[in-house]
Amino acid sequence: MNNIVVPSLDLNDFVNGNEEQKKSFYKNIGKAYNSTGFVIIKNHGLSQAKTEKLYDQVIKFFNLDEEAKKKYEIPNLYGQRGYTGKGKEKAKDSKTPDLKEFWQQGQQITQSEHLEETYPDNIYVEELPEFNEITGEVYKQLEETGKHLLRAIALYLELNENYFDEKIHHGNSILRLLHYFPILNPDDLAEDAVRAGAHEDINLITLLIGASAEGLQLLTREGQWLPINAKPDEIVVNVGDMLQRLTNKKLVSTTHRVVNPPKHLLGTSRYSVP
Repeated sequence: MNNIVVPSLDLNDFVNGNEEQKKSFYKNIGKAYNSTGFVIIKNHGLSQAKTEKLYDQVIKFFNLDEEAKKKYEIPNLYGQRGYTGKGKEKAKDSKTPDLKEFWQQGQQITQSEHLEETYPDNIYVEELPEFNEITGEVYKQLEETGKHLLRAIALYLELNENYFDEKIHHGNSILRLLHYFPILNPDDLAEDAVRAGAHEDINLITLLIGASAEGLQLLTREGQWLPINAKPDEIVVNVGDMLQRLTNKKLVSTTHRVVNPPKHLLGTSRYSVP
């Protein structure tokens, strides 16, 4: 029997709470990251209205015809900005591509910041001006949320609360919009074809806005796959390889995957935004 639970924590306790609430938050997030590597966060600063607007625009983008989407696939950027089509990405050590397509964008650099040569420009979607607007807004909010979470992690590690601030300022964070497309021909797929093969994230932390459908699972230390289901107003936050390395494996970068839906839902899409 699996008794492992991914805890749900209130970020407001850390940002606006008293000293006791703040301490309880960073102790609990550290405890979770020391075991499962995952937590669920509520009151994270991203409104439900903004989340709904984001997903509305994400769906509209992936509903564009293939020719329109391919205009935004820039070969020399290797998927770091813009669109990446179906069958292009696979998990480490996997021979079979994931069943997905995605969009990526990063820092919005101005000339005054002198970082034009550090990061490529984000790609502007001509057909969907609201897409460009909302993704930029969400990127900024998640950066702010991530800063608070890393401050809590710093305190758990007995470091200065602002230890990570300078290190993540104008960092190489990515907003990734994922479409796990309908599986219309399951019999034609490789036996091991899944929406996202088992992998670990390479970054410090990943913030995942509530997905449109179930499917995310983490691998426990006992070798069992545990489903992670957050509410619409919550985000899932997990440790990546960089943070695991920085903490000498005190905080765990946990293997996770996105499995295919049950047979009666194979013809449906799944969207998520980490």
